Amino acid sequence: MGSVATTSTMFKKSREDHMKRMLMLFVLLPVCSCTAINVKPLAINANDNIACIKENPKVKVPRFLDIVVNGFEEHDFTTRVYQNTPNNSCDLLVTYTATRNWDVSPYMTDAEIWVKDRSGKRVGYGQYHLKGGGGLALNKWASTESKMEQVFTELFAKH
Repeated sequence: MGSVATTSTMFKKSREDHMKRMLMLFVLLPVCSCTAINVKPLAINANDNIACIKENPKVKVPRFLDIVVNGFEEHDFTTRVYQNTPNNSCDLLVTYTATRNWDVSPYMTDAEIWVKDRSGKRVGYGQYHLKGGGGLALNKWASTESKMEQVFTELFAKH
């Protein structure tokens, strides 16, 4: 009889442990890193060092244009921001978009950067995407700079 009670107790304890593990999985799953980064590194000549960035007034993510400018300048590019027509001295033409969402405070959910050469050929691309709008993930409130850091690192990997 003692043996049966021990087996029953062991089974119950094992089942409780399993349930605790499953509960922990469901609690931690939404908190995991839920981001996707897709990058096509720049494929340009070593002499291409002037990046002209088209200002996008539709982007409401604070300081996003500054972050793009800094991303290029930190990789030894001279940058020029333009609104309508780029300067003839531009080696690269950069356009971007970024969107944000709101959950207690605003946070960036998506960003894309397109880089073209003078002829209009796409020579680089970077994308940040917060899957599911961030859900319960705590990293959704990370700074825009930190979210874009890996995108720029990969974008300039060959430069």
